[in-house]
Formats: sequence, C-alpha cells, structure tokens
Amino acid sequence: MADYIDYGYHSDAPTHNFSYQLNDLVAMLDKDRNKYILDLGCGNGYLVNYLLTLGYNAYGTDASEKGIGIAQKTNPDRFFVQDLSSDALPAQLQNIPFDTIITTEVIEHLYNPQAFIEFCKLQLKPGAEIIVTTPYHGYLKNLMLSIFNKWDQHLNPLWLGGHIKLWSRKTLSKVLTDAGFTVTQFKGCGRIPYIWMSMIIKAKL
Repeated sequence: MADYIDYGYHSDAPTHNFSYQLNDLVAMLDKDRNKYILDLGCGNGYLVNYLLTLGYNAYGTDASEKGIGIAQKTNPDRFFVQDLSSDALPAQLQNIPFDTIITTEVIEHLYNPQAFIEFCKLQLKPGAEIIVTTPYHGYLKNLMLSIFNKWDQHLNPLWLGGHIKLWSRKTLSKVLTDAGFTVTQFKGCGRIPYIWMSMIIKAKL
C-alpha cells in the first residue's frame, strides 16, 4: 500500500482552488436542506470554518494531522483526524446524521476513487447530497495543454502525492451514478468555459 503523503499545510489560509470555487460551491448549499455537512478531506479546515461563519452546521475530517491541528485552533470540536485504514468515520462523527458530504480536490489523488465514493455513500441516507470538486479535463483543455506543451507542468509527476487521475464531466458523473447517485448540477470554475480550472458536480443519493 502506498504511504500517505501529507499535503504540508502551514496556515489556515484558503488553498488556491477556493479563489475560483468558493462562491459557486456555497451557492449549491441551502440551510434548510443541507443541515449536517461533512467536509471529507477538509485539509486545514478553511471551508468548514467559513461555512460555520455563514451559519451552516459543518464538520471536517482529514488524514493530515497537521491540517486538522490547524483547523482545530479555530473550532476544536468540529475537526477530527481520519484513519485511512478504517472503513468508519472518527468516533466523534459516527452518530451525526450527515445529509451532505463535500469533498474538494481529493478524488484526483486517489488510486481507488470508486471505494472513496462508496465510503461517502455509507455515511449518507437516501435523499442526501454529495458535492465533489476536482480539476476539469475535456477535449478543448487537453488540446490546449498539448499545443502549448504544458502537460509536465500541469501534471507535475515529481509532486509526491500529486494528481494521479484526470477527470472529465463524463467520468466524474459516471463514478457517482455507478454508486447510485443522480447528478443534479454541474459548474465549471475558473478561466473561460471548457478550459475551466476545476469543476463542481452535485449529486443526490
């Protein structure tokens, strides 16, 4: 099994993806519908702490002890370290009736994304929602990367723990529908259409 590589969080500042994702992501939420939110792979906790300031009821878990330590400085009762060898959430989260899972920029790092989506599904009841963000790939963007010889920079194979899966709207939708979710919303984020930096897909169980 490959060893977990810590992202290397140094502060509670937002990671780069939130500069172009945050508003679109929050726009997909509704306090009446999304009452118990779990950020799975929450990193340094920025998103959860931000949602708490907006009045949402949110929690976060991550394998990064360093990231969770930073997050807990703001809201110590909302963040817990995830044991990647376990099929369960941390004990403190197991009895919370989550109706929403958010996972931002995680699935592109995983060798087995199907198992990850199944893990998400286990935490949710029928009618619950999942929101997934990941770097966008499609014909035009891939063509531009090729024309301008940017693949090495884009993928950066020297980044330990970096991106190992390239997702399109079609493939990300399929991994969700194969697990029993129904895709309800898509949003491209950053840059011009079809050369988006990332995408957000929301689906209902």
